Amino acid sequence: MSLIPLTSRGNATYQVLRGLSEDRRARRQAGSTLIDGEHLLESALAAGITPRRLVFSERALAGAAAVWRERLPEITTVVLADSLFASLSPVESPTGLLAEIPIPRVVNENARFVVLLEDIQDPGNLGALLRTAAAAGVEQAYLSTACADAWSPKCLRGGQGAHFRLAIEERADLVAVARQIPVHAAVLGARQSLFELDLRGVVGFAFGNEGAGLSEALRARAKPFTIPMSDQVESLNVAAAAAICLFERVRQRS
Repeated sequence: MSLIPLTSRGNATYQVLRGLSEDRRARRQAGSTLIDGEHLLESALAAGITPRRLVFSERALAGAAAVWRERLPEITTVVLADSLFASLSPVESPTGLLAEIPIPRVVNENARFVVLLEDIQDPGNLGALLRTAAAAGVEQAYLSTACADAWSPKCLRGGQGAHFRLAIEERADLVAVARQIPVHAAVLGARQSLFELDLRGVVGFAFGNEGAGLSEALRARAKPFTIPMSDQVESLNVAAAAAICLFERVRQRS
């Protein structure tokens, strides 16, 4: 059966997809989001997530569309004119494939390695943090209410599939989490170095806003440490600091 591309911005289906692409509230209400490209779709499928619909650009009809329609024949397929598709894609050079997926609601109550992310504003930074966390073996990520949306297309793109290998709880009470498990946080002037910590058991790391750092309430619950660095450098990007900290635990347990 041939597929006729949708060409009108007023089309109801396009409006729904645009909401999922641009609006956090629309994603929350629908319980779904858009992922871009075959890599993320493969990652979602590997995690047992079934797409609600596939969205192709008109240009992709002869290539990716044919392959995925054959692999997932039971999934609703939508084709958009190339200009409409480009307006939904989070990248400058669209892949031609989007998929609407349900947002996983998973909490790992037995997690032994967690991250607490407070007010991370940039979705690209948040995606990079989640990607690093997944690579280091983190099991649970807690995100504060003021964090960027973990399930925005830009954050998903930055995570490169990490979202599907972590339990992610948004709008979490980070101070309450820090009362339940040992949580460490990098603090300027702390007496203890990261490399002096014992990170072999249950452990959490807290990382704060790109400019303001951690709130006083969360910092008061965390065990402070420093990351040794050159005197000529004052601080690290939050994603770089997270990589150093999380992989120190990997090193200690290897």
